[in-house]
Formats: sequence, structure tokens, C-alpha cells
Amino acid sequence: MSLRQYIRRHMYRWHRIASLIIAIPVLLWAFSGFMHPLMTNIRPQVATQRLSTPVIDTSKIRVSLANALAKNRMDSFSQFRLVVMSGNWFYQVALPGNKVLKYFSAENGKLLPQGDELYARYLAKQFLEGDEQVPAAAGAAAHKMLASLKPEPLPDGSTTDAAEALNGDHDCCTNTMAAIMNTTKGAKVSKVQFIEQFDGEYKYVSRYLPAYKVSFDRADGVRIYVETAQDRFAFAVDNKRAAFDTFFSLFHTLSWLDVLGKGKHVVEILIMLLAMFTTVMGLYMFFTTKTKNVKGNTTIRARRIHRYTSLTASLFTLLFTFSGAFHAFEKLTTETRDQYVDHHFAAAQAIPDWQKLYAAAGPDKLITNVSLVTMQDGLYWQVFNKNSKPEMRKAAAAGGKDLMKSMSVPPPTTLYVGLKDYAVLPAGEEQYARWLATSFSERPADKIISTRVITKFEDEYGFVNKRLPVWKIGYAENSQERYYVETSTGKLATVVNDKDLVEGYSFALFHKHHFMDWGGKMLRDISTMFWALMQVMMVLVGLWFWMKTRKNSR
Repeated sequence: MSLRQYIRRHMYRWHRIASLIIAIPVLLWAFSGFMHPLMTNIRPQVATQRLSTPVIDTSKIRVSLANALAKNRMDSFSQFRLVVMSGNWFYQVALPGNKVLKYFSAENGKLLPQGDELYARYLAKQFLEGDEQVPAAAGAAAHKMLASLKPEPLPDGSTTDAAEALNGDHDCCTNTMAAIMNTTKGAKVSKVQFIEQFDGEYKYVSRYLPAYKVSFDRADGVRIYVETAQDRFAFAVDNKRAAFDTFFSLFHTLSWLDVLGKGKHVVEILIMLLAMFTTVMGLYMFFTTKTKNVKGNTTIRARRIHRYTSLTASLFTLLFTFSGAFHAFEKLTTETRDQYVDHHFAAAQAIPDWQKLYAAAGPDKLITNVSLVTMQDGLYWQVFNKNSKPEMRKAAAAGGKDLMKSMSVPPPTTLYVGLKDYAVLPAGEEQYARWLATSFSERPADKIISTRVITKFEDEYGFVNKRLPVWKIGYAENSQERYYVETSTGKLATVVNDKDLVEGYSFALFHKHHFMDWGGKMLRDISTMFWALMQVMMVLVGLWFWMKTRKNSR
């Protein structure tokens, strides 16, 4: 017996066994894939996903950060910036080894108890309802929070008393807490949770950590996730969206296999390879055999329906399974995303001279924030600014009010001013981006072959990366490796090379149907849903045919 004869003799049995093994997984994948476009359009309505950046009011800054830290017996910090809550300005400070940010009044240097939680409430309320809280007299909610506060631990082992920090009705800290806790407009905040790890609801695709989950007392149970370190909207979910997400996680990404770690991806790859093999066997049988047309024979009729349904769906079965297996294989590699440069500064260094900073920025600039960064040749004030001319500010705002929809932001105009001499570093943004890339890649600066600022999601840097604006730093080594760095945080957004690009395009084109982008999102969603539904039909018709055959054989 020749090999061809042997294969043809056993092909039906192999195809039938393999089909039964993959039937349920493919059915679940296809049906959940069909539901996915619907799921992405079912989301809570929020007022905005981007907040306007206020200009720093230097008249409100009466205490330097150095003095505020000294007052609270702190001698170092990792990062700082200025934030405003209910009209009061605070230094938002990251301390070494502490994920929870601290807030010190720029008016009197006092530590705001539970400041990070308060700021999370403040941001979430604005994202959900566009509600700007204004200073108010201390009320029941504020007093209740005050009573529950524990003394804030300080680096030297001592503590600061909450009541001492919030003495006086006109104290900025008291007013801020009262305004946020006593607001009666809109939904009431029911719970605030600090999120250090991704979980079943706040998944890795959201990217930002640490974050806060702010739950609201509403019928839909809406939850807003925010990143306080950059005033960022991370994710919004209500009970309906959570149910869809759970369904998708269980049946499409197989979250119930997470206990296997990376072994989960091996299981997925094996199932998808078996599905590809089964499809190829089916195509071979279709083109090498024929079905007799016997009138009244329901088994023959079922076989013909199965053959032509499967032939119609087979191309997209191969595309879905190949791109899915390739995507799962890439997840076996170690993730390098979200590395960051860990700065460490002495508290005494944090005394910016605002007059010199404005002189360095120029007459047409308004400073929106200031931070401190390290580069290879020293320390620099990182000065965020925007143009004071109305037409220029309008052009900058045209980047889009809603990041998730517009997927674009204005290009960065950040200046880098020497800590000691207040001299502006030429092309400071690009120089800092290059320095970050050399830190992450551990390659010398002269190996960089290209730099470009990215202000919208496109091509290889898609929406899945979340961070904008970023700088793309290219190298010749390791298949034209590219580092995407976010200068505002000093974080690595992602690393890609030509090998990764193949997988990225494969998943985007074959799995998510981005080859239909020419017709817009609706047409792409229709294409995805139609061909996913064809997979469901193929499996159901195949199972129907198998049951018919089994019944007749008995």
C-alpha cells in the first residue's frame, strides 16, 4: 500500500477525531470573537478621557518642595510635579521605595493625609462627570474620613498627626478634603482601591500601574480606573461591560487556564495548530473526493452541507488560527514593557527659581508643570509648557479632547533647563529620549540611527501601547530594534523589531481584520463578526453531520 493510499484510507478518521477534539474550543473562540466587536461598543459613558492642563499659578506656590520635605523630615525623593485639587496646589511626590504618592501643600508645606486617594477621587469624578469640585466647608464626609485616618509614616520612623495636618477651617488641606468628600453633585464615590497588580477586571492591556479603582454608587455599578501620577484615565467599566469582559476572558483568552502560567499559551498553540491541520485535511478531502448525490439520503445531504460550509469558512479558519497561534507564541517571550529610570534626588535640590524658569521658557510660553530629571551630564528641570497665544493654544488642543477616540496628542514642547545655570538644553526632548533609550537598551548613544516623535497610534505603535506622546529611537542591531520611550515619565512604552512586526501585522490583519480599515471601524467589525459566525456554523454543521452519521451507523 502506497503512502497516498494509506493517507486517503485513514484521512476521514483522522479528520473526524481531530474535529471532535477542537470542536468546543473553536466554537467558544469563534462565538466570543463574534461578540467582541459588540463588547467594545458597550462601555460606560464618561464626560471626558482627557483633562485640560492648568497653567501653574506661581502666586499660590509659597513654599518650595525642599522646605516642604524638610518640614516633614524627608531628605530625598524620586520624582515630583505640581497638581491642583479644588483650587489648591500641591507637590505630588514619589518617594524611594513607595508606590503611593505623597502630597504636600505648596502654600504651607503640610502633608495632605490620604492625598493619593483623594486625588484619585478627584480625577475619577472629573472623568466620569466633568465635575470640578470647589472649596467647601468641612462636612460629615470629610470629618468621617478625618476620624478614620491613621498617622502618616515618615522615612525617619516618626509619624505626622492627621489632625495636626488639617487644623483650621481655612487650611488648604482641610478645604481640599472637604471639597472632594462633601460634593453632592452627581454620583457618590462608594469605594476607592489602590491597584498594584492587574487582575480579572483591570487587565494587562490597560498598561498603567499603579492605579486606583474608584467605584461609584450608581445602578450600573460604574468603576473608573485612574493613574494619579499622570492624571490619566485608564479604564471605565460597569456591570454590563464587566459581564462581557468576563465572558470574553473565559471563552476567548481562556483565563481559567491562567494557573498554568505560560503553559496556557502552549495549550492555546497546540489547539490552534490542530485546528489548522484539521482544516488542511478537510480541504484535501474536498478537492480529492466527491460526494454522491443520492436523493432522500439525509446523511449524504448533511455531508454536502458540511463540505461547502467548511470550504467557505476555511480560509478565515486558517487566518484566525495561524495569527492566534503566532500571537500566543510571542507571549512566551519575556515582556520588557514598562521599565523605567529610577531617579533619586536630594530634597535640598528641589528649589526651582520660577523667574529664571519663565525667562528660559520665553515670553510666549505658559508653564504647566515642572519636574526634575537626570541625564548623562547632570540634572535638569523638565519644564512642561504651552503657548500663551490663543491661536497656538487652540491648535495644540486640536490634538483631540478624547484620547481613546482621536488617538492623537499635540507634539511635546517640553524644555530642559540646567539645574544650576538655568541654561536651556538644545533639543532637550530628543536628547532625553535618546538618553532613556541608551539606559534601557544598554547600547552607546552612537548606535542610534533614527529618532522620531510619535503623537498618534499608527502602524507598529498601536493603541494597545496606550502611552502618548512617545519617542521612537531606532537601532541597526537586533533586526532594526526600536525603543519607544515616554519622556514625561521616563518609562519604556514598548520595544519592537522587524521580527515582532511580522507578528503584529499578522494579528492585526488576519485576526482583527484591519485589512478592512479602508471601510472604517463599522465595516471592519461586520467583517470580523461575519467570518467568526461562519466558524460557528462550520462547527455546528460538522457536529450535526457527525451525529447523523453516528445515528445511521447504529
